[in-house]
Amino acid sequence: MAWEGGAVAVVTADQQASRRRQDLVPAALDLLSGCCAGVLLGFERTVGDEIQGVCTTAGTVVEVVLRLTRLGGWRVGIGIGSIERPLPSSTRQARGTAFLMARQAVETRRSPQGLRLLSALTGEGRGSVSTASYGGLQDAARYAESALIGLRALASRRTPEGWEVSEMAANGASQAQIAEQLRVSRSAISQRLAIANFDEVNRLAELTALTLAAAMEADR
Repeated sequence: MAWEGGAVAVVTADQQASRRRQDLVPAALDLLSGCCAGVLLGFERTVGDEIQGVCTTAGTVVEVVLRLTRLGGWRVGIGIGSIERPLPSSTRQARGTAFLMARQAVETRRSPQGLRLLSALTGEGRGSVSTASYGGLQDAARYAESALIGLRALASRRTPEGWEVSEMAANGASQAQIAEQLRVSRSAISQRLAIANFDEVNRLAELTALTLAAAMEADR
């Protein structure tokens, strides 16, 4: 993909309770393989039951978080910062401040919804981001983290059936088409979408992407 430099977002995800559960890395990598438009270095297994990838757009980060939420069982750390050039061919070989922030974020054991976001401009306990963008907000990274936590909390309430119909609707299928494919009534699909908070999750995802884009812009 074309990338002209600037801040990136490194997403590091660690499987929770991995010693008591099956290895979820293959399933996670398969689920994330479709996130390619804004992925600079693809997701891959790094150490043990951990995966990592590099994103250049806020929308891609939001999609990654939603997909990991759907799979369940992942603690997520997001680091916003720089990546050293020249770019390597593998995520495991890459370095930069974004990687340091992601490492610090994922190693935070107590975080709401198992998610933490840190910016190279803030780090741990280094105060707020100063940015003239996004309505003069003084802590873009914190607002982005708060939005991601809220999005993850709302989306995590979905059932497998809710995720299924939400994905189909997000891909452009009408309720009538979904009902026909799943062989249920249209009212059943409408009910499933409502229970899955389809509209609310989509709206919150848009807001989350906006705040995250502001945080990434502040880190340029």
